[in-house]
Amino acid sequence: MAETENIIIKDTLEGLGTDTYSDYLAHALCLSGTCRLGYNGQERELHAGDLMIVRKGKLVEWIRPSEDFQVKVIYITSGFIVLSTPQNNYGMKGQLSLFLNPIMRLTTEQQELCRQDFEMVEYRLCHADHHFHRDMLIASTQMMILDFFDFHSHLYGEDNVSVQNASIMSRFLNMLENGTYREHREVTYYADCLCVTSKYLSEVSKKVSGYAANYWINRYTTLDISRLLRDKSLTFVRISDMFGFSSPAYFSRYVQQHLGVNPTEYRG
Repeated sequence: MAETENIIIKDTLEGLGTDTYSDYLAHALCLSGTCRLGYNGQERELHAGDLMIVRKGKLVEWIRPSEDFQVKVIYITSGFIVLSTPQNNYGMKGQLSLFLNPIMRLTTEQQELCRQDFEMVEYRLCHADHHFHRDMLIASTQMMILDFFDFHSHLYGEDNVSVQNASIMSRFLNMLENGTYREHREVTYYADCLCVTSKYLSEVSKKVSGYAANYWINRYTTLDISRLLRDKSLTFVRISDMFGFSSPAYFSRYVQQHLGVNPTEYRG
């Protein structure tokens, strides 16, 4: 893949949450105005000076910018992010907290640093005649990511994650992001796959993210279910079958428990 395909720079959030950028992580610096968006089942608001990082575009349900909203967005493929991510495990903590809230409120100094990082990535992307173009892009992206880690650590604390815990949590989340929860929603299943006990997996999840393993299983499940419920072409029976519920009644109880309303009320 050419580097111009690995990194895409835009001045609008249009297309975020669609298949266009399904394999990209979005990094958006709000320059002016505000933008409301539905994210992971909640309403969030992006203000001037805020940095928003969206790992999974499908978490974005709707976008409503103000008339004076201006933004700079850098989309980077997940593969290029892996190449550019520094060899420390802080990113796991950031990944989990950004899943819950993708917006970081930056100080004036951090805003300027972030703007410089964006400009450097854009500058390196445009200068493809550099003999070490790819290496320079990786280096500039890594510097940007390290600054993001620093922004995040000032907001949420510097606790690092051990190599072992980061590995377990990464593999656990990869299973969830691949949709395993549609067939398996028991912590025991994931623990067995990871060759640890259910208690240990939940302890690691609690230590790394602040939430037990069962929370993440249900979070991914309810997010997917709520997205499918908004598609009125799908019957409740069909959705229930997609998740392997033993009966539509059990599916309805699950939705009531985790979304606070039954499927009919949710669909409205």
